[in-house]
Amino acid sequence: MTLQSLPGLAHRFSNPKMLETALTHRSFGKSNNERLEFLGDAVLNMVVAELIYQHRPDVSEGDLSRLRARIVRGKTLASIARRLDLGKHIILGAGEQHSGGQRRESILANTLEAVIGAVYLDGGFAESHEVIRSLCLPLIEALPDAEALKDAKTKLQEWLQAQGLSLPDYQLIAEQGEDHAKQFTVACIVEGLAGDRFVGTASSLRKAEKLAASQALVVLSGELNPVPGDN
Repeated sequence: MTLQSLPGLAHRFSNPKMLETALTHRSFGKSNNERLEFLGDAVLNMVVAELIYQHRPDVSEGDLSRLRARIVRGKTLASIARRLDLGKHIILGAGEQHSGGQRRESILANTLEAVIGAVYLDGGFAESHEVIRSLCLPLIEALPDAEALKDAKTKLQEWLQAQGLSLPDYQLIAEQGEDHAKQFTVACIVEGLAGDRFVGTASSLRKAEKLAASQALVVLSGELNPVPGDN
């Protein structure tokens, strides 16, 4: 039986084929959800931006962007997809099915975007707006203060600028381990502070830079619990 809706989704498709396409991963064949994912991503970003703009009237443009990023990131979208039990409806190729693709964060997030794109085409902007609002508004209302979402690199940059100091320089100083278990060591160098150099080691360059910046914050600004963040 062809699906006309999904549990928890505030839309019933007049064209069920549209929903079927939205649920079809590229591993299944040439006719898949990638184009709908592209469209849904754009609609999602626009609506979430509007909702955050309305609910946070006093925050800056940069903070609005940071708050939106927390909602539209893959981790958050995958959690919404799990709430809808989307995984069991995704149409996968045999290889992806056997490897547990229906539980993979990226597949769940991308499929949710495709479903949103399908809702937009099937029901129009007002309908897709209502679907996104029903899925995302509780998460938007629960967002912490924008300052808490800043990662250590952003916070360090802002602190240095406030002191009239140069921006930090991040340098890769070591890379160790096999390809599947790499460890990167990065130095955060702050010019003009007696050669201060702060080091972080992690499984990715991005994480290592954040750890190094976090160390710099502790020493330079006296902030005992900088938040590395994951935006």
